Amino acid sequence: MTDFTTSLAAFAAGPITTTLQTRVVTSLSVLDWIAVGRAGVDEPVSRTVRYLMLGEEGAEQARLFGGGGAPLRGAALVNGTVSHALDYDDTHFAHIGHPSVAVLPAALAISEWDDRILVDFLEAALVGMETSIRIGLWLGRDHYQAGFHQTATSGAFGAAVAAGRILGFDVEQMRKVLGLTATRAAGLKAQFGTMGKPYNAGLAASAGVEAALLVASGFDPNSDALEGSYGFGATHKGQSDIAASLDGLGAEWLFESVSHKFHACCHGLHAALEAARDLDIAEPEVAEIKIKTHPRWMSVCNQTSPTTGLGAKFSYRTVIAMQALGYDTALPGSYSDNICADPRLVSLRDRISVEADDSLSETQAQLTLLRRDGARREATHDLLAPMTLSDREDRVRGKANKLIGAEDADAIWSMLRTGGRVRDLSALLAG
Repeated sequence: MTDFTTSLAAFAAGPITTTLQTRVVTSLSVLDWIAVGRAGVDEPVSRTVRYLMLGEEGAEQARLFGGGGAPLRGAALVNGTVSHALDYDDTHFAHIGHPSVAVLPAALAISEWDDRILVDFLEAALVGMETSIRIGLWLGRDHYQAGFHQTATSGAFGAAVAAGRILGFDVEQMRKVLGLTATRAAGLKAQFGTMGKPYNAGLAASAGVEAALLVASGFDPNSDALEGSYGFGATHKGQSDIAASLDGLGAEWLFESVSHKFHACCHGLHAALEAARDLDIAEPEVAEIKIKTHPRWMSVCNQTSPTTGLGAKFSYRTVIAMQALGYDTALPGSYSDNICADPRLVSLRDRISVEADDSLSETQAQLTLLRRDGARREATHDLLAPMTLSDREDRVRGKANKLIGAEDADAIWSMLRTGGRVRDLSALLAG
């Protein structure tokens, strides 16, 4: 047995202790995931994957975003893809991945099929998402920089662990499901900017479900396939940082520091948008705005003059101009070709500059506003800055209200906080 795999398996199969903070953040991520999934159901990739799965006319074992049902693996594939279609779901910066879109579809499908209560689902989802973060830390930045999509790779292991926990796996079965997932986890950054990126999340969720069901049926893989000279880490540019990945496991929940998106655009833009929010920037008073950001974002989300709504989601100058003009950056519909062509936006955008600053972290941005009256104001924001639980709840619930309406958002939140059966929560995926 290997220390890393066994430590993860023992954590995934064993009893856990949670705090109010952990439980509330987990429930908020589920609310956020459902709201974003329902909002993304009409995206082209969502329609395509739903059409494929519904066309197979398989057993309706679990429900889908947008209505209908599918076999467990198909439901996980569809719901993972749909919920990542808008790229508006939560992110964890420790491993640069999106925990919820890979793990929650797997946990929900198995929980609905097994007719579990919400407490079981939430606990399994939390353990799965924590596992995905820990494996992401073990793989390290080299894995991501080599071109692997952490949401898909680390996420598949988290999905498998969540499904296995609902199915009652012991430590040895958890070792097996981790080993089997090692031969299924996949996803490339080469798909970024295409339908392939959200599909990666669906693949992770589906692979996790498949691995768990196979192990539950007696499948016997190499339980040590995470590690070793031909294991997942070695063959996928992993750094095998066991110390960082296991530090505090079982006592400290890294998932608590998950970052929820409050703007419907690339997460690299969010620190700048939050800094602009702190300055309360309004177009009539702007003479000039200077943005400083970490160098890695300059090649990701610094399109200077995009003409499409999709391009706007990757443009510092455009989103700051949108915010100053009163466009709601939290609404996906705000990012359109027409808004990019707004003469007021074009004029303001030309007064905004962006530069790299390697003294800033990947989660920080600094804005300097020169007002028309000559006053100069400055704000810096870090996405990792602590947020009170009440502030986080207000903002996530406010986002959900905008995406699916207050009535449904409140109903989902009430169910998550008071309990019930998973099948009742699944019924709300259809909208």
